[in-house]
Amino acid sequence: MASKVPAEVSSVEMSEPNDSLGSVPVSMSPTARFEEYLQSRGQRNTEQRRFLIERVFSHHEHFDADQLMDQLPRKGTPNYVSRPTVYRTLKEIVDAGLLRSFELNGRSVYEHDYGYPQHDHLYCTKCHKLIEFRSDEITQLLEEIAKQQKFRVRGHRLTVNGVCDECSKQRSRERRRQDRV
Repeated sequence: MASKVPAEVSSVEMSEPNDSLGSVPVSMSPTARFEEYLQSRGQRNTEQRRFLIERVFSHHEHFDADQLMDQLPRKGTPNYVSRPTVYRTLKEIVDAGLLRSFELNGRSVYEHDYGYPQHDHLYCTKCHKLIEFRSDEITQLLEEIAKQQKFRVRGHRLTVNGVCDECSKQRSRERRRQDRV
């Protein structure tokens, strides 16, 4: 996977992708898979759709529609994509099974799904950093609970809210300064 381009935004600060998560073997590139999805629905693979799919899969990061829009060319420049086209295409990319969408702070956040293993997230409520992790123990526990309940698991999404180490240390330093006053 390519490296992440840093994004300074107020809604979610993205962490570097967790390379230890690995990848899942896939038979087609995301671009080819999306083109196949569109063809199966009788839709054209427009230049704007191709540009967006290449942009989204050029590097791994979590993002929302506004963050993606901020990274795209402005109106009047080559490869400009309108806001409605971005939202419509993101929905199509999710429907094609290439991206996952989940709610975070009242916003839809997107992440790669195709070729990427099941994983969960730690979310710092102070600095808004999102950290990916994978736990076989959590997966096994969920499978055991599902078996007890005679429930068939198709996937899960776990986001643990808390405060990251950097913010915890920063909070401690701030308290110490106050103690000195």
